[in-house]
Amino acid sequence: MNIQKMMKQAQKMQEQLAKTQAELAEKAVEVTAGGGKVTVVATGGGDVVSIKISKDVVDPNDVEFLEDLVLTGVKQAIEKGREMQQEEMGKITGGMGLPPGLGF
Repeated sequence: MNIQKMMKQAQKMQEQLAKTQAELAEKAVEVTAGGGKVTVVATGGGDVVSIKISKDVVDPNDVEFLEDLVLTGVKQAIEKGREMQQEEMGKITGGMGLPPGLGF
């Protein structure tokens, strides 16, 4: 097996991964919770970029309900962003498992 060829392939894969990571940071996923009462937008990089809350769900006497809706929406948006990230990275790596610390 040609070590030089393997090194070039690894470098090419690393460049593709870096490019894909940058693209994922720009892509957004949107999730709703509570029947559309809370909308959360996150990037493929895992950053929450916006949260919208319907006025009719804001009840000063039931803050816990609103907190639960927001938390649920944020968790779902981050998970959906991670799924998108894994799918895109899997296209590059050919589905090969990467050791801990090398995954994105």
